[in-house]
Amino acid sequence: MSGALRTLVLVPTYNEIDNVDSIIAGILDAAPEADLLFVDDNSPDGTGDKLDAHAAADERIRVLHRPGKLGVGSAHGDGIAWAYEQGYPLLVTLDSDGSHTPADIPRFLELADRGEVVVGSRFIERNSLDEWVWTRKLMTHLGHVLTRLLLGLPYDATGGFRLYRLDRIPQGLFRMVESPGYSFFYESLHRLHVNGVHILELPIRLPARTYGDSKLRPGDVIREASFLFRFALRTRFRRRQF
Repeated sequence: MSGALRTLVLVPTYNEIDNVDSIIAGILDAAPEADLLFVDDNSPDGTGDKLDAHAAADERIRVLHRPGKLGVGSAHGDGIAWAYEQGYPLLVTLDSDGSHTPADIPRFLELADRGEVVVGSRFIERNSLDEWVWTRKLMTHLGHVLTRLLLGLPYDATGGFRLYRLDRIPQGLFRMVESPGYSFFYESLHRLHVNGVHILELPIRLPARTYGDSKLRPGDVIREASFLFRFALRTRFRRRQF
């Protein structure tokens, strides 16, 4: 069934000019019937201009330009809102830095009829993060532990490789998400989880970062951790929120 539904692949970008060609080729090779939406935060390295050139050459590609670096979470939020406006039943989201493998997209699409959300999980298969540096592994595992303990989320809640059945999810749930940063991922999943959205997990393996550098700085880590604890306190005794 998923092959008959219009599918949009959402990719936020910031200073990913070296990766644009490969990410587009990888996505279109894996899902040739899909459309692509890039949300670019006015990348100083010219990523937006390069994406515009691709869009001019291929009608499947769209670019949403934003005035500055507004946060990866708000980029996902704007992209999701655009997907609803355009009537896409299926949305796949992934990173643009090579951390996510576009060849996995068909595996997500195969599960589209079984649930409303499919989350790419880095914690189902052993050694799925073998190629990562130890500091990145530590931060990823720490985030997983905290979202399980503080929010009661049994999923990989901090990753961005996901599939959403937008035709089965009320848009209002996404409008409730407050975080413009990386907290968007666990906050949105928590909103969906507590409101009874059926969430599945798909095991994925993540290669070492291929292009670009980490967008998460020490100050971001502090802000994200602070938001997590505040969000956990606010939602600790709530159930349905929509």
